[in-house]
Amino acid sequence: MTDSLTRAKDDEAAGLYFRRGELLAHNNLHELAAEDYRHSWELHPDEATGFRYASTLSIIGQTDRAIQLLKACEQKFPDNPSFPSMLGDLYEQSGKMKEALDIYDGLLSKDTGNFEAWYEKGLLLEKNRDTARALLALSKAYGLQPVNTYGLELAHLFAENRNPAALSICDGILRKDSTHELLDPLFIKGIYYSNITQYKKAIVQFDSCISRDWKFTDAYLEKGIALFEQKQLDSAMSTFFMTIKVSNTYPDGYFWVGRCYEATGHKDQAILYYRQALALDRDFTEAADRIKKLQ
Repeated sequence: MTDSLTRAKDDEAAGLYFRRGELLAHNNLHELAAEDYRHSWELHPDEATGFRYASTLSIIGQTDRAIQLLKACEQKFPDNPSFPSMLGDLYEQSGKMKEALDIYDGLLSKDTGNFEAWYEKGLLLEKNRDTARALLALSKAYGLQPVNTYGLELAHLFAENRNPAALSICDGILRKDSTHELLDPLFIKGIYYSNITQYKKAIVQFDSCISRDWKFTDAYLEKGIALFEQKQLDSAMSTFFMTIKVSNTYPDGYFWVGRCYEATGHKDQAILYYRQALALDRDFTEAADRIKKLQ
């Protein structure tokens, strides 16, 4: 292909550079691929090349160049929503939340039925802790495109805010689950019940998760916390030990075993498990604080 490039001109050369870039990218040689995409773009700036070039610049950490390229692509191909969508993602990754929101608002001003833009806007607002607007955007996305991904994100946010609408969304998704394999709707229902301190109902949901997948670590953890809150410390500890059995690198499991030991007056054992949690996650400040408290 290199020999062909020396003889090729303009559009033909652009196509050859693009194909070589694809081969290089397929083999994870992204820096080299970016150069070939650049040559192809300069010779023949079409939509496919612009998208691949911008994606590759993002992969190799050249975010600013990718953003500038995507802005140019937006101007050149105003009817292609892929470019503003990627630009919004890059703004979000760069911490430029206002710019990202402006992108999604721009997409929605052109098409209020753009469910992907509503969903991405909802996720961004959720990350910004703007719960009311996040719920509005996610509800809009789910209303336009009632797929499980959108529904579960919306239900989870409702559950975290103690809104019973979480239950109706999850029940609707479960009714369509003919294989009885979905875990997330059951788990979200459990989170809702835990958040409103109906721990017995929460445990029923977490047990349902575990019956479908005995390695569902988060279900054991949340069940254990529900038991702990009810002062059923022996049962809670047994459940937390299951999190460690399922995943021995799960810091929260060790932390909560420590909480059980601390609650039953076994200070040395508690410190041992807090230290293990901290060894697995150096940023586990609550574990560090409890070690200081007990020493």
